[in-house]
Amino acid sequence: MMIFRLIGESFRFAADALRQNKLRTTLSLLGITIGIFTIIAVFSGVDTLRNKLQESVDKLGSNTLFVQKWPWGFGGDYPWWKYINRPDPSLRDYQALKERMENVDGISFEASANNRTIKYRSSSVNGVTLNAGTQDYDKTWTLDFQEGRYFTESEGKAGAPVTIIGALVAEGLFNGESAIGKQIKVMGRRVTIVGVFKKEGEDMIGMSQDKNVLIPLNLARGLFDVQNGNYGPQITVRGKASVPLAEVESELEGAMRAIHRTKPGAEEDFALNKTTMISNQLDLMFKMVRIAGWVIGGFSILVGGFGIANIMFVSVKERTNIIGIQKSLGAKNYFILLQFMFEAIALCVMGGLLGLLLVYSLTLVFTYVVKVEVFLYMKNVVMGIGISVIIGMISGFWPAYSASRLDPVEAIRS
Repeated sequence: MMIFRLIGESFRFAADALRQNKLRTTLSLLGITIGIFTIIAVFSGVDTLRNKLQESVDKLGSNTLFVQKWPWGFGGDYPWWKYINRPDPSLRDYQALKERMENVDGISFEASANNRTIKYRSSSVNGVTLNAGTQDYDKTWTLDFQEGRYFTESEGKAGAPVTIIGALVAEGLFNGESAIGKQIKVMGRRVTIVGVFKKEGEDMIGMSQDKNVLIPLNLARGLFDVQNGNYGPQITVRGKASVPLAEVESELEGAMRAIHRTKPGAEEDFALNKTTMISNQLDLMFKMVRIAGWVIGGFSILVGGFGIANIMFVSVKERTNIIGIQKSLGAKNYFILLQFMFEAIALCVMGGLLGLLLVYSLTLVFTYVVKVEVFLYMKNVVMGIGISVIIGMISGFWPAYSASRLDPVEAIRS
């Protein structure tokens, strides 16, 4: 009980000291406030951007592999000369994989034609991406419909003139009317709409279906050469959720090497791309941004810490005779030490809370004024308060220690 009483008295002494010197307290807070604001603002921005990018990447599927000609490259030297002579994925590869692969939920062959114009009577929508896929397209991609349905098995096999369109395409052509059953022109061919994708909104890496049109691959084969490299042919493989991605990848790699009759030890003539490649690059990029945030904010916190230490030395000097009286009345060294430590920590925590308040205000401005949603996550709030406490302990320790070691007689005389 004595310990708690002494701690309570230390808090009261610290609070009185801060109240009696409001201007000095305010100026002392600035360095810590700016430092915490910088670090937490950078971290909040990075976390928000990272999560939005990851949401876009996750649309590709965490257990999905893409058989393509070109491996995904992310900066640096890209040895394109090694890949330019590789063959594009073919329908023969697709058929062979369907026969060989076991640990999969779906395999689809896909091709796409960009910047197409879709027409309905006198209306048209430009810049549409025309996608063509085999029947398992709905198993390799997550598709949500706001109306209509997916292709039937017979429609896919027969190459029936049917299509599924994105929400923005539907809005541009039909202006709020139901699109189901209407006929539109795709690359000069009339096709009937059987479904409309659910509106997804803007996407940071262009993975939205809003401005896409999907047709069966067997229909597309009559419109363009789906195996031509200009149309980005690829084979998409989604592994079973119960099977690790590495195991699916190993099976797929072995199957493709066998199909292409690649000799043991020879480099494969295809690329297996996966979402973890993008996630790893995002982690690396945002790690560098976080380091930059620590460096910039760290300097402000360092300057603020020196300011707190300087103010605490001044505070000790001003209250030297009071310290002498307290010690002559029986106050222990740790009581004096705690008294000044609490004062330093309280200063830093107040500065940290002010910095967090500024960050929170900034997130509100971005969310409701700029219309860009930014989040202040609890982990960043805890980190900001934790940094404030640590800086307060470091900055206040030496002034508090020097105060606790004062001789009571000399202190009273001063």
